[in-house]
Amino acid sequence: MLVRLLCLVALLLPAGAFAQAMGEEAKACLQSGPPPGAEYERENQTKEWPDEAQRFRGDVPNVGRRDDRLRLAIDGGKMVELQDCPYGDTAYQYLYERFDDPGRFYVVRTPAYEDFSYTLVMKRTGRLFTVYGAPVWASDKSRFLTVACSLLPERGTLSIHKPSNDGLAVEAEIALPCAMESCSARWDFQSWISISCTPRDEPGKKGTEFVVIRGNDGKWNRFGR
Repeated sequence: MLVRLLCLVALLLPAGAFAQAMGEEAKACLQSGPPPGAEYERENQTKEWPDEAQRFRGDVPNVGRRDDRLRLAIDGGKMVELQDCPYGDTAYQYLYERFDDPGRFYVVRTPAYEDFSYTLVMKRTGRLFTVYGAPVWASDKSRFLTVACSLLPERGTLSIHKPSNDGLAVEAEIALPCAMESCSARWDFQSWISISCTPRDEPGKKGTEFVVIRGNDGKWNRFGR
């Protein structure tokens, strides 16, 4: 009976939420559009890759690049390869940022066609997780926040993530008024986050401000205007 119940729960879970909790494997590039122009090669050879090499200089030999492939060492003596895919309107690229000690994951900047994200690569498993802002840890290193606030594509969410076994659980997602304002967030305490927004058309004026607090029941609640 218990097995049947667990199977039913698995079927009811949204596919996207399950994939995000468990992570993904590195994917191969599918050439679905025209090849990149000379500007792509020039930008990488003269700026992006030299700058990246400076960032991973202290992490060699765990991090390296071979042309369009970023190579990351994971536990067990294995390597994960992240391949750029600069083709058409599905184009994306991987650029190393840093190794995150509290989370034991690599942070990889992932610009894409009309989009931007970060790919977190777990050191133990090599599984990939996508977030839409740079991870900012609470003082006790138990969880981190990300802020996704953009007009194109339209995003406005404060997300609170907590490492869970070999996965990454999303504890809460709080809507942000990013259609009209630019928002940032900071940890004031390990269970208290302050959000401050500025109107996009009047950056000198004060905008929306509120706090998000974790209650004794583990739920995150918004307070303020």
